[in-house]
Amino acid sequence: MTTENVNTKADPRNGEKGQHRAVAPPVDIYENEDKLVIVADMPGVAKDDVHIHFEKGQLTFGGKRTDVASGTLLAAEYTPHDFERVFALPQGIDAERISAELDSGVLRILLPKSAALKPRRIEVKAG
Repeated sequence: MTTENVNTKADPRNGEKGQHRAVAPPVDIYENEDKLVIVADMPGVAKDDVHIHFEKGQLTFGGKRTDVASGTLLAAEYTPHDFERVFALPQGIDAERISAELDSGVLRILLPKSAALKPRRIEVKAG
């Protein structure tokens, strides 16, 4: 699995005419015989502001963190910005069964492997 750099985008919220970089959220990647799991930290992002797209072996996901009420402890830490990551995935991911959940700013993306990629035990017969 490989990663690419995040995209640059214009940021009209800050009155910028140029470009800004979306923040690449830190991720952990786990693999077992059934699936790959990507866990990304995206604090302050709401479920409705998350996007996930899988096409031609490439997984793109991210989210938009909007304003936090000023005067709160979180206002300084959670400034508005975008998160985005792109991964090239190995062949054999079952695209129809990809799922995701967001809980307390942690996004978990489950990428099930197709049956062809799963290890299998081969029985030896006595002859």
